Amino acid sequence: MTTALTDTQTKWIDWIMQGLHVDKDSFIEMVHRTGTRKTNDLIKRALEHIDEGSPDWTFVASRIYLDDLYYQAASNRDYAPSVCYGNFYELIQILTDKGIYTEKLLKIYPKEEIDYYAGLIEPERDLLFNYLGLYTLATRYLARDHEKRTYELPQERWMVIAMHLMQKEDPADRRRYVAEAYWALSNLYMTVATPTLTNAGKTHGQLSSCFIDTVDDSLQSIYDSNTDIAKLSKNGGGIGVYMGKVRGRGSSIKGFKDMSSGVVPWIKQLNNTAVSVDQLGTRKGAIAIYLDVWHTDIEAFLDLKLNNGDERLRAHDIFTGVCLPDYFMEQVENRGDWYLFDPHEVRQVMGYSLEEFYDEERGAGSWRERYMECVESDQLTKRVVPAIDIMKRIMKSQLESGTPFMFYRDEVNRKNNNPHQGMIYCSNLCTEITQNQSPTELLEELTEPDGTIVKKYKPGDFVVCNLSSINLGRAVPDQVLERLIPIQVRMLDNVIDINTLPLPQTQRTNQKYRAVGLGTFGWHHLLAKKRISWESQEAVDYADRLYEKIAFLTIKSSMELSRVKGTYPAFKGSQWHTGQYFTDKGYAGDSWDQLKQDVATYGIRNGYLMAVAPNSSTSMIAGSTASIDPVFKPFYFEEKKDFKIAVTAPELNHHTYETYRRSAYILDQRWSVRQNAVRQKHIDQSISFNFYVPNTIQASFLLDLHLQAWKEGLKTTYYVRSTANDVEECEWCQS
Repeated sequence: MTTALTDTQTKWIDWIMQGLHVDKDSFIEMVHRTGTRKTNDLIKRALEHIDEGSPDWTFVASRIYLDDLYYQAASNRDYAPSVCYGNFYELIQILTDKGIYTEKLLKIYPKEEIDYYAGLIEPERDLLFNYLGLYTLATRYLARDHEKRTYELPQERWMVIAMHLMQKEDPADRRRYVAEAYWALSNLYMTVATPTLTNAGKTHGQLSSCFIDTVDDSLQSIYDSNTDIAKLSKNGGGIGVYMGKVRGRGSSIKGFKDMSSGVVPWIKQLNNTAVSVDQLGTRKGAIAIYLDVWHTDIEAFLDLKLNNGDERLRAHDIFTGVCLPDYFMEQVENRGDWYLFDPHEVRQVMGYSLEEFYDEERGAGSWRERYMECVESDQLTKRVVPAIDIMKRIMKSQLESGTPFMFYRDEVNRKNNNPHQGMIYCSNLCTEITQNQSPTELLEELTEPDGTIVKKYKPGDFVVCNLSSINLGRAVPDQVLERLIPIQVRMLDNVIDINTLPLPQTQRTNQKYRAVGLGTFGWHHLLAKKRISWESQEAVDYADRLYEKIAFLTIKSSMELSRVKGTYPAFKGSQWHTGQYFTDKGYAGDSWDQLKQDVATYGIRNGYLMAVAPNSSTSMIAGSTASIDPVFKPFYFEEKKDFKIAVTAPELNHHTYETYRRSAYILDQRWSVRQNAVRQKHIDQSISFNFYVPNTIQASFLLDLHLQAWKEGLKTTYYVRSTANDVEECEWCQS
C-alpha cells in the first residue's frame, strides 16, 4: 500500500513539476520510493528518464538539485530553509570576511544600494537551468568558502558579476547599469567569459580569457616569453604564441653555421610549461603555437602531435596552428612547388622579414613579391617541396590530433581594423581573436649604484581577449537584441578598466586598443526554433541578415560609449576613423550611412569588437548549443572528467527534431562553410569554426573543404573533429 504524500511533499512536487511535460505519476512514485531529502538518488532516477521523448526530466533533476543548494546555503548562512534566498548584504559580508569576495564590493557599494540590488533578485529564474547547466555552474563557478561549502546561489552570482563589472560607473547611473546587466545574465540572454564568471567579485584571478604573445629571434626573448606565458597560465589564461620569427634548425648563430636547433626544442619547453604551471590547480595550461608554412621547420612542426615517431620530437600537450598565405593555397590547388626558408637568413640576406608583409589584395601584393625575390635569390638557402605534400601532412595531423588550426594570414590582415598600428601574425588558442601583435624587446640592463639590477624593455603588443556571448536561442526569439547588446558592450568595456593582469605589456595593449570580443552561441538551437534546416540556403541567408544586425548594434553601442567615455587611444588613422571599415564591408542604407558618420564624428570605444568563441562550458550553463556548431545528436551523453549525463538537444520536441536529426558528423560541411563565410563578413575578428568529418573521409574531400574555406574568405578554422563510429549515411563526402 502506497503511503499518502504530506502537504509539504505535495507542494514540493508541484514546484518541481511547474511548467514541465513529464509523467507526474512516475515522479510521485520516485518520491515514495526515495524520499525528498535523498537528493542524489532522486537526481539519478530523474536523469535515467531522459530520452528524446521526455527531455524535460533534465529540469526535474535540476530543480531537485536546486532545492538542495537552497537547503545547503540556508544551513551555512543561518536562515530558514523555507527561504530560497537569504540576506544578500549579509552574504557579501560573510564571504568578504572569509577572504572569498573582494573588499571593494563593500567599499564601493553602500548598504542601501546593495539592498536595492537584493530586491531585484528573481529566484524563479533559477528554473531556467537544466540539470547540466546548474550542475556546471554550481560545481565550478559559485562562490564557496575554503571548505567548499555552499554560500552563494545562482542569482547572487549573476548580481555579483553585474556589480563587479559596473563598479567604476558614475553612481548616478550605476543602479540602472547593474540592473540591466543582471537582467541580461539572469535571463540567460548572454554569458560572460569563464574567467569573468569564475573571478568577478572575488579576491583572486583576472577576467580575460586568452592572450597572444610574439616571440622574437633571441635567447632573451624566448626565455622572457616562457616566463610571461607561465605567469599568465598560472592565472587561468589560454595562450597563443607566434614562433615564426625564431630561426630554423641548422641556421647560423653569431655567424657560425649549422648551430641552431630550430623551433622544436623551444616548443617542447613551452609544452613542459603547459604541464607544469597548471591553472589554479584545476587543469593543465593551454598553449597554442603558430608557425608560418614557409618556415624551414614546418615539417617537424606538423609532426609534433603525431602518436608515432621519435618522442624527442613530439609535444603532445600544446596545440598547433599554421599560418597560410594565399599563394600557398594557390600552389596547393595548382599542385605547384613550395619553398621553405630560414627567417633569420632571410633577414640577414634580404634585409626584410617575410612575416612583416601580406598580400593587399587577392592574387597580388607585397608578400608574394618578396617571397618570389627569396625564391629567385642565389644567396639564400632554400628547400623546395610540393605544396600538396605540406598540405597532406597538415591533414594527416588534423585527422589524428584535430590540429593544426588554420590561420589565413592575408585575409586576416586585409581585414585588420588597425593596420596603421601593426601586423597580425597569428590567432589565439581558440582561433577567434585577430589583433595587432609585436614582440617585447629588451633595451638595456642597468646596475644601480646600490647594486640593484634593472632591465628596461620596449613593450610589444601582447594581445588580450575580453569575451562575452549572446545566447541566440533565447535572445533572438525574445526580441531583446536592441536592449541586450548595449549593456553587453558596456560590460565588456568595463572589464578592461577593472581587470588585474599579471604583465604590464598586456595591461598596456589592453588600454591601447580596448579590444573586446562579443560573440554568439546557440546557432543550431535558434535554427531549430525557427525550423530552418542546417543544409539550406535559407540558413545561409538568415546567418547573413542576423549577424549584420548584431554587427550594427555592436558598433553603434561602442560608438555611443565613445561619445561619453572617449575613443580608444589608437583610433586616429584606423579603418574606423577613415570609414574604410564600412566601405570594405559594403554596408549601405540610411542606418549604416548614419552610423558611419557618427563613428567619424564621435569615434568608437573599442578597436576590435566581435569574435565568436567556442563557448562550450558557458553554453551548457545557458542550456543552449555551443557557438555556431551543430549538435552532436538529438540525444547523447555529455562526458567530462567527473560526470556522464544524458543530454537532449535544447527544446527538443516534434517541431525541432527534424532540424536536430542529422548529427554534426553527418551534416554536409560545405553548408557549414557557407554559413560561416557570410557570418565572417560581419565579424571584425574571427570565429572558432570546427569541421566535423567522419574518420573515413577521403583526403580529397577534406582538401576541398579547406580550399572552400579559404576561397570564401574565412580567416581561421579551428579543430578538424573526426569520429570513428556512428557515421550513418555521409552523402556529402561520397558525392
